[in-house]
Amino acid sequence: MKVNEFNVPKNLFYTKDHEWISLENGNVVKVGITDYAQKGLHEIVFVDLSNEGTRVERANPLGTVESVKAVSEVFSPVSGYILKVNEDLQMNPELVNKDPYGQGWMVLIKTNNWNIDFKNLLSSTQYVQFIEELILK
Repeated sequence: MKVNEFNVPKNLFYTKDHEWISLENGNVVKVGITDYAQKGLHEIVFVDLSNEGTRVERANPLGTVESVKAVSEVFSPVSGYILKVNEDLQMNPELVNKDPYGQGWMVLIKTNNWNIDFKNLLSSTQYVQFIEELILK
């Protein structure tokens, strides 16, 4: 695998657990898994996410993604409350494979700690460097 095989949009932030995050409106963020993560999982067959209104803590699981290869946890990049879950993933989990940064988004989270949580996120450049290190190992 090569780093240039993966889509890493420059306008997003990333975690070392391979989630992406975009600041949507004020203190609301959109979360999904990265292209690197979905390619590693291969064919995603089921997505199970916490319910709307659930309190999530940064670095703790907010759901799971099941593929033909494995079940992987999805970790919350921020602390807050889930405002909305992408219900399209219930009937069409393959959207995560087809469009991880678009239709394959997972949850919207309202955070009160954006300034604190932001410090734990990676820029696109930092995330690409992180993937390069993983590939070289």
